[in-house]
Amino acid sequence: MAAKHGSLSINSDNIFPIIKKWLYSDHDIFYRELISNACDAITKLKKLDMMGEYTLPDDFEAKVQVVLNPEEKTIKIIDNGLGLTAEEVEEYINQIAFSGATDFLEKYKDKANEDQIIGHFGLGFYSAFMVADEVHIDSLSYKEGATPVHWECDGGTEFDMKDGDRDIVGTEITLFLNEDCVEFSNEYRAKEVIEKYCSFMPTAIYVSKANAEPEYETILPEEKTEKDTVVETIIEEAKTEERENENGEKEVVEVSPKQEKLKILKRPVAINDTNPLWNKHPNECTEEEYKEFYRKVFRDYKEPLFWIHLNMDYPFNLKGILYFPKINTEYESIEGTIKLYNNQVFIADNIKEVIPEFLMLLKGVIDCPDLPLNVSRSALQNDGFVKKISDYITKKVADKLAGMCKTEKETYEKYWDDISPFIKFGCLKDDKFCDKMNDYILFKNLDDKYLTMGELIKPAEEKADQEVVEENVEEKKEAEKQTIYYVTDMQQQSQYINMFKEAGMDAVILQHNIDQPFVQQLEAKNENVRFVRIDAELTDTVKEEGNEEELKELTDTLTEVFKTALSNDKLEVKVEKLKNESISSVLTLSEESRRMQDMMKMYSMQGMDMSMFGGAGETLVLNANNELVKYIVNNKDSENVPMMCEQLYDLAVIANKPLAPEKMTEFIARSNKIMMMLAK
Repeated sequence: MAAKHGSLSINSDNIFPIIKKWLYSDHDIFYRELISNACDAITKLKKLDMMGEYTLPDDFEAKVQVVLNPEEKTIKIIDNGLGLTAEEVEEYINQIAFSGATDFLEKYKDKANEDQIIGHFGLGFYSAFMVADEVHIDSLSYKEGATPVHWECDGGTEFDMKDGDRDIVGTEITLFLNEDCVEFSNEYRAKEVIEKYCSFMPTAIYVSKANAEPEYETILPEEKTEKDTVVETIIEEAKTEERENENGEKEVVEVSPKQEKLKILKRPVAINDTNPLWNKHPNECTEEEYKEFYRKVFRDYKEPLFWIHLNMDYPFNLKGILYFPKINTEYESIEGTIKLYNNQVFIADNIKEVIPEFLMLLKGVIDCPDLPLNVSRSALQNDGFVKKISDYITKKVADKLAGMCKTEKETYEKYWDDISPFIKFGCLKDDKFCDKMNDYILFKNLDDKYLTMGELIKPAEEKADQEVVEENVEEKKEAEKQTIYYVTDMQQQSQYINMFKEAGMDAVILQHNIDQPFVQQLEAKNENVRFVRIDAELTDTVKEEGNEEELKELTDTLTEVFKTALSNDKLEVKVEKLKNESISSVLTLSEESRRMQDMMKMYSMQGMDMSMFGGAGETLVLNANNELVKYIVNNKDSENVPMMCEQLYDLAVIANKPLAPEKMTEFIARSNKIMMMLAK
């Protein structure tokens, strides 16, 4: 071939500078592109061998070599794939934005599996110019009688191409790094990037340093292979030591026999796993393999709770493993990592088009060769196909969880506290997921027993005798709803919990920050149910029947006394006869008012004024059976009554919510004063 100098044929004006600078968001991506191209070339050559169009040598070992030379600031990426002829370099390299995979697949479309070939020559190759001032290609095609070709370009729009001197089928690409990117020739940095992008590529990848001092290892003779280079035979003499025998006499005993070992050049170790766990059938994988894969990929040494192995061939090809990590419910931010691969080539973490938002709380890998990627492989073309993949993944997760609840209830219960934030978040974000999970949401009650919604709701016949007198349709619907009481803070609401237990009532524990919006969604999905916090109202079961006129009279009297003592004209007071005589006062806040206040608190962070809402819905309930309350009724003019009213009110608040700092200071001072009075 005559030497040739020419200009690169660019399909759009000024596209080359864009390719060099902006096509890829991260400059380290060049390693992925060049190594995956090398893997593609090897895959194609293997397919040609399988189809009888080429014969691989008997000792053929598919591999990609990355040779680093930090002194000369170069990187070589060498493969033993199908190579390139001068015509192919002209077509695939000189004419930018033309993919060699298109022609290859067209020619062998009846024989090759398209899913197994990425084949991004062209633009992928030009990612090299993001880090290199100059790039050389030396290639020898597999085709009989092919002439090796040498190509070089200094990053402009001109190239030089001539006959080369490569004598092995395959391609060697040499990058002459620019000053800003010399770091990529550092062995530690190179391995870090290659492990990030290429950990599971289908061809073995070896990273080495040019001109490095040879390293050695020692093996037994029977472990030697044809590829090992023996440097020295080492004879280890037998080892003996003096020991005392059973007769108490000392004798010399052989501890280890004389042994022959071979010193060999250290065997190269591939940096990647060519057959990742997700490619295997779930029946072939052991529990320990799943856990080891999790530790290796996510550097997380806390064991995952369980996992889902995705394995689908139709209507699209998708494989993967999703792990449910142990979630610390104390933290609001729960972040996982879903790694997306295309034919074992890493694309990105947490691509929201493919992975539903709530699934990003998990850790896992998904490999989908059918994904429609754009030219940089790092972003997805937005189409309906991607949505189908997302829906499929969601369905598989829901099916797994529902199946566990049905067939492995004890295991499901054991995991529930850890996985419930994830499931609830999924229900809030995905309506279909919520519909599938509605019957498999668990609620832990006050006895630490897990119940489903169906188990919490009374059967219809138990409600048949409940008379509804409301004429208004909406009021009637509201009255017919079944109430599920819940607790958000076991310590703060302990007084209410004790009252419930004494009355033989139950409540469920909902103390994660996601539970408040989740409760509202459950009510929307289950129209016959309403959720009420345990301190929102006092049920008839904790009260005794009393004379209504008497209670009204007591309420009027104590309302005046407490309003005066607390200097609060807006205070709502109610007197009831509670079964537990030791309880003096209780504060209730209606569910609707509390939810409104919670919502306003959220908005107040954006500048809304909360003062207008005051204590709406808040009621101080006084126990007519309590001796302190009786004392106040009978001694309302006593000088100590105002102080007792303040104390009873604060005690009711403390059992409902924390006191404000200044109120807590007053409460402590008042408590000390009361104790001093008793001590006199």
